[in-house]
Amino acid sequence: MALKRQCELLEISRASAYYKPKGESQETLDIMKAIDEINLNYPFMGSRRIVDELAKLNYQVNRKKVTRLMRLMGILVLYPKPKTTVPDKAHRIYPYLLRDTEVTYANQVWATDISYIPMAKGFVYVVAIIDWFSRKVLSWKLSNTLDTHFCLEALDEALQRYGKPQIFNSDQGCQFTSDVFTGKLKENDIKISMDGKGRWVDNVMIERLWRSLKYEEVYLKAYDSIREAEREIGNYFVFYNEERIHQSLEKQTPDEVYHATQKFAA
Repeated sequence: MALKRQCELLEISRASAYYKPKGESQETLDIMKAIDEINLNYPFMGSRRIVDELAKLNYQVNRKKVTRLMRLMGILVLYPKPKTTVPDKAHRIYPYLLRDTEVTYANQVWATDISYIPMAKGFVYVVAIIDWFSRKVLSWKLSNTLDTHFCLEALDEALQRYGKPQIFNSDQGCQFTSDVFTGKLKENDIKISMDGKGRWVDNVMIERLWRSLKYEEVYLKAYDSIREAEREIGNYFVFYNEERIHQSLEKQTPDEVYHATQKFAA
């Protein structure tokens, strides 16, 4: 029986089936968690400044190790944006379409990004797709590798459940610039927008989601398995969508704003 079918019958993701704890010591995992938190608060910092920040936390780590760990975590800073993906020069980079666009309703613009999730004995990555106007999390997936497949799964799920947006925004990572990912957007007549180089604020809405997820959920726990991470992060996103009010949404929840203002692209 194919692994995909086995996972469906057991109601687990393929990431769960393939997951093995990463081979790093507990001390190194603690350092990686600290790096993640520093990167979340100061996305413009490169390895040199992160070494200094770690020293303040009593972690004596040299720059070479910090650089290695940042690569492993997928947040190598080649320019001032918190990067979980690295551009592929063979892929086309699309212009940023939101600079002069007024976003006024749900399903006008969707955005996506990938982030690192620390666990008790390893780590995984999460990709999420959100509605820009309402902040609603439309879909999300976990993976233990930075491949394109789990990003495509999240995109397919969002399209199936919520229709399609007019514009889809991402960073310039190879997962999102790949022909298979951009091809799926083109098939659905969705305009493609990508953050400008050095402009992490171009995708600020989903960066705010990562901050909420990590400080209100991930950093408070130490997941023992990817199944536990999926369950707890899934519970958090339900809370985030249905119960967590946002000051910027006039004290409404993302679900309330989404359903009150959604429009489906023709």
